[in-house]
Amino acid sequence: MGEKIPQEEFVLRAIRKLRREPYRGIHTVYSGFNQAFRAEYGEDPVAVTNRMAGEGKIVIRPVKGGVILYLPEDAPSGFDPRAVIDKIKGD
Repeated sequence: MGEKIPQEEFVLRAIRKLRREPYRGIHTVYSGFNQAFRAEYGEDPVAVTNRMAGEGKIVIRPVKGGVILYLPEDAPSGFDPRAVIDKIKGD
């Protein structure tokens, strides 16, 4: 099958190649991304995607049944996790 690509590159390629118009991101479960990542690397993709999100390389948005992964330039505007947290904690 060839040499494995770095995990980060795998994630970025998956977002670009698995998304379907008109959607700009991929659902990690329904797209098959999670299974493919586990098959390729033998580990759970959550740690890698969370780290990449923390570094600003991707955007993660929780949805029913999993999360959607976006490239930063394709993420929906106006989604600010801090605003949601503040709303939950506020009076």
